[in-house]
Amino acid sequence: MSAALPGIKIGDRLNPHPTEKDLQVLKQLGVECATIWTTIENARYEYLIETRRLLETHGIQLWNIGILDLHCDATMVLGLPGFDQKVAQYQQYLRDLGRAGITYTTYAHMANIKILPFYQTRVGTTRGGMPTREFDLDEAAKLPFSHERAYSDEEVWHTFTRFIRQVMPVAEKAGVRIGLHPDDPPVPSLGGVARVIRDFAGYQRAVEIADSDHFGLCFCVGTWAEGGARMGKDIVEMIRHFGGMGKLFKIHFRNVDAPLPRFRETLVDDGYVDMYAVMRALREVDFDGVLIPDHVPGDGSDGRNSAYTIGYMRATRHRVYAEAR
Repeated sequence: MSAALPGIKIGDRLNPHPTEKDLQVLKQLGVECATIWTTIENARYEYLIETRRLLETHGIQLWNIGILDLHCDATMVLGLPGFDQKVAQYQQYLRDLGRAGITYTTYAHMANIKILPFYQTRVGTTRGGMPTREFDLDEAAKLPFSHERAYSDEEVWHTFTRFIRQVMPVAEKAGVRIGLHPDDPPVPSLGGVARVIRDFAGYQRAVEIADSDHFGLCFCVGTWAEGGARMGKDIVEMIRHFGGMGKLFKIHFRNVDAPLPRFRETLVDDGYVDMYAVMRALREVDFDGVLIPDHVPGDGSDGRNSAYTIGYMRATRHRVYAEAR
């Protein structure tokens, strides 16, 4: 495995089977790391190692390959029949990651993020008429239960604790770090299911439960911006707190126009968050992980909007390092 670049790294998402053209475009954009989401059928050792080696031949570090089937999985979040089998699958996935030399993965503990109305209540537009995600909490509150009944904070914390305490010893042995993504949008409950990683206190509790150097944050700036004052600490405070602990592994670098109860996603320079201040805070805590655009406005047909965010990230990174010198 090639050595990782030090400091703040610029990344982007790739499809599970990238072409030579896909990889050439990333190199042209100055992308240093890539993240991939795939299915459980794909995510075996042979696929993991082959994909990592393919990217390395193009000078790109494979930061992580996630399994869509085990990410925000209702069976694990709600403690449904099959929970233990899912955990066993996740444990094997961690072993395969470590064996393939991939040392990070992202996890989120949300049961209904894949059910569109609970994540996006409508499609709106942002600068230049680009389509974008909108969320209105009042509209979402009128939706029925997503999973037949209500699930309390205590129930969701119980399943998170069961899950994380079974997988962290495996992650540690495999040499894999797990970054926990916050609940998006960060509200107490959606569709009757409690969302517990919804603020600073939730993250702090999760870190204490995991109790491992291999557990930290996939910190989504956009999600935190959605929450606004309800989050307990603002974005820069979160970076200083968890970055100072060495708990920041990956950053989703995106912006929104306003905090809840209503928001729409914007281009990175067009929201209410000062993204330069975010980059400066990451440099101040010596962040040694990857930034990715996560998702951006637009229909995704030509990649221009992701490229725009990557250019912005590279420019602001250059500025904060230049200022530090």
